Amino acid sequence: MKDGILVINAGSSSIKFSLYISQEGIKPTLSCKGSVEGIETAPHFVVKSPLGLVLNERRWTEQSDMQHEVLFKHLIDWVEDHLGDVELRAAGHRVVHGGALYSQPMPVTDQLLDELEELVPLAPLHQPHNLAPIRSLRLVHPDLIQVACFDTAFHRSNPWQAQSFALPRKITIEGVRRYGFHGLSYEYISRTLKSYAPATARAKVVVAHLGNGASMCAIAEGKSIASTLGFTALDGLPMGTRSGSIDAGVVLYLLQQKGMTPKEIEDLLYRQSGLLGVSGVSSDMRVLLDSLEPRAAEAVDLFVYRISRELGSLAASMGGIDAFVFTGGIGENAVAIRSRVCDLSEWLGIRIDQEANEQGAPLISALDSKVSVWVIPTDEEMMIAKHTREVLRALRSQGGTV
Repeated sequence: MKDGILVINAGSSSIKFSLYISQEGIKPTLSCKGSVEGIETAPHFVVKSPLGLVLNERRWTEQSDMQHEVLFKHLIDWVEDHLGDVELRAAGHRVVHGGALYSQPMPVTDQLLDELEELVPLAPLHQPHNLAPIRSLRLVHPDLIQVACFDTAFHRSNPWQAQSFALPRKITIEGVRRYGFHGLSYEYISRTLKSYAPATARAKVVVAHLGNGASMCAIAEGKSIASTLGFTALDGLPMGTRSGSIDAGVVLYLLQQKGMTPKEIEDLLYRQSGLLGVSGVSSDMRVLLDSLEPRAAEAVDLFVYRISRELGSLAASMGGIDAFVFTGGIGENAVAIRSRVCDLSEWLGIRIDQEANEQGAPLISALDSKVSVWVIPTDEEMMIAKHTREVLRALRSQGGTV
């Protein structure tokens, strides 16, 4: 039996999607991928083959009260025509926040949607946009099975010390704790590392997911132990436009002494800080590495420093480190960043082969390195497709053919 699985990753004004063909015993195969951009202005739908060939494209020149439902109907109609004799069976969604309850993907129900809605205050910039497509698809295709795949789920294996702030327990019980994010990426890397080095995948591994959003995770025996991201996706490393870790007293100072409103502080920390704020040049690492502006170099220096500092912290959380993995847009492509981070981390026993690093080989550590160093591309959409297939399989086993 072949199934069509649609993977949805929704943002505030855009929706990215991928279509997979799933067959028992074979990993899902990417059929096509695309996006709907400019949802709130002039929507632009485009879908491409895995090799980048444009398969379909449409533009709406005016919003004219365009609703998500109309766009999703167009998407579903095209997908079902494209699949031919393969039936669209399910849609898997990236949902940023699953709270403390969910440690695995879940089929969407009315109850689940209500519970996820209650988590909106914990992820106000992401959660509403993740839930909107689920509701739209329920209207357009009510019989389609939908699966919520949570970016927080992989980190539910963290010990309580790694999840807790030193706050009164009443506040912790209300949900103020470290959740961690980028879990779908870390889970994919953890699973994929097994195909490169099975023994290493069962050891003590630190993964650096470096992109416009950046974080790091300690993984021991395939389970998350600690993460640099915490209560929100604002914690940890400096990112493209996000500050990363910041003394809470700074926020109090901005409120009390500078007279800034919560909304202004939110905009400052999420959209005006990070690499962009420090450099005053760009949030794009490629631009910063090519720039002659001293502040651009300082932004890169700060980014590298924080990565190497967090690497030591995460190694300490596991009592050591056996492997270090780079992934994400910067991690996979920025040779200089990998080299500088590893040079600062020689005290951990890390040494890299500069030629292998420049070539972007999967294994870039030197022969005498005590820690193996890897470059592995992440694929969150594939992880969602696999999870969705697993949920489909479970539903079939419980109630027959789906």
